[in-house]
This record gives sequence, C-alpha cells and structure tokens, in this order.
Amino acid sequence: MAVDRDHVLRAAAALLTRKSTATMDEVARAAGISRATLHRQFAGRDALVRALEALGIAECEAALDAARLDEGPAADAVRRTVGALEPSAALLAFLYSENQLFEGDQVDEGWTRLDRRLAALFRRGQESGEFRIDLPAVWLTEAFYGLLASGAWAVVDGRVARNDYTHLVVELLLGGALRREGA
Repeated sequence: MAVDRDHVLRAAAALLTRKSTATMDEVARAAGISRATLHRQFAGRDALVRALEALGIAECEAALDAARLDEGPAADAVRRTVGALEPSAALLAFLYSENQLFEGDQVDEGWTRLDRRLAALFRRGQESGEFRIDLPAVWLTEAFYGLLASGAWAVVDGRVARNDYTHLVVELLLGGALRREGA
C-alpha cells in the first residue's frame, strides 16, 4: 500500500501544532500508519521537521503570492498577507519554535526569500509614508512573524477565537507600525 506523503505531513503538522513534543509513535498514529512506515518516509524527527519546514515555506510563498504584496497601500497588503497566512499560521508557529531550523549551516534559503519579500513590503510602506521609519523593516518582519506565531498559539490553545486571528494580528502590528501625524 502506497503511503500518501502529503497526508502524513499534514497529519504530523496538525498534531505537532497542538503538541510540539509529540513522539514519532504519536505522529504515526495521527497519520494512521505504523511507526515503521513513518520511519520509511522520514528517518527520524529531524527529517520530519525538515519536511514540515519545506511544506511551511511553500505554503508561505503561495500565501505571499496570493496576498499581492506590491498592490495598493502597504497596510492593505499586510492585512491581505495575514489573512492569506492564517491557514498556515499554526504550522508556522511550530516551525518558529524549532530552533534547529535556524542554527548552523543548514538554514533553508526559503526563509531568506520570505524575509526579503516581507521586509520589502515594510520598506515600501515606509517609503510611501504609511509606516514608521524609526523601526527597521527587518524588525517589522520579525515582529510580523512573532505576532503570527503568538496568535496561532492562542487560537490552538482556545484563548482566542479563530475568526478573530487576522484582526488581532493586523491591528496590533499596524497599531505599532503605522506612522502617526507629527511623529
């Protein structure tokens, strides 16, 4: 019987976003396969996390494409971006907490592509006068990731309603990023 790798990854993502310490046995059960079958697909937890990283990066890049970062006011593009990323936010929150993804020589260049695209959006907002210029675009990008992850964890934990996610993230981010008259 062929194993649907995408199904296994999505089952793993769903479990790990709720329980980041889940064992490979638990991941296998969540995917409806044996541990041996899981290990044939992914040699260990690190390989599984790397595959989830690739999935997360691909989903982010697709969301940024869908958000049309270069169209209209930058603040509107930020709103569209948060909305487009919301379905992947829990996976991103899990990946955000996986330190091994961001250490050493094996950092996926996909993160760099995402960082560049988001920083360019914030720079565009600064150049148009929408966003504060005293906050570097790289800092706004990091704040963006942090709010996405924090919001996702709050939704997963049931502390925030899923329907409120986009509004809460956007309002807090833009509340700090928007340029104020006289500033």
